[in-house]
Amino acid sequence: MREEKDVWYGTPSQVINLGTFIVCGLLFFLVIPLFVALWRWLEVKFTKYELTTQRLRTRYGVLNRKTDELELYRVRDYQLVEPFFLRLFSLGNVVLRTSDRSNPVVTIKAVENGEELREKLRQYVEECRTHKGVREFDVE
Repeated sequence: MREEKDVWYGTPSQVINLGTFIVCGLLFFLVIPLFVALWRWLEVKFTKYELTTQRLRTRYGVLNRKTDELELYRVRDYQLVEPFFLRLFSLGNVVLRTSDRSNPVVTIKAVENGEELREKLRQYVEECRTHKGVREFDVE
C-alpha cells in the first residue's frame, strides 16, 4: 500500500459572501443583519478542503464540525465552473460527480487556480484507479 501524502489545501474565498455583506452593511442599523453577516463569514472561514493522494476531505461547520471524505477512485467526472462574478476575482468552483452514495456531487467552492486543482484531481484520480484496479462502466 502506498503512503498517503497531502497534495493541496484550501479554503473558499469570502467573495462568495459579498452580496450578503453589502446587504447587511446597508441594513446595519437593524443589528440582526450584522449577526447574519458574521455567521456567513464564520461558515466560510471554517470550511477547509484537503486533497491527498487518495482522498478529498471537506471540513465544515461553526458550532458542530463535520468532516466528509471522498475516496478519489470514486470520482467519475470533474468540471471547472467559473461564473462571471467569480472570474472577476480569478476564482472558480470545481465540481466532482462521484459514485459515492452519500455525496454524489461534491463542489469545491470559490478557490484560486481552479484549473490547476482540477488537473491535480484528475492525475490523482487516475493513479488511485490504477492502483486499486477500479474501472468505470456506463450502463444504460
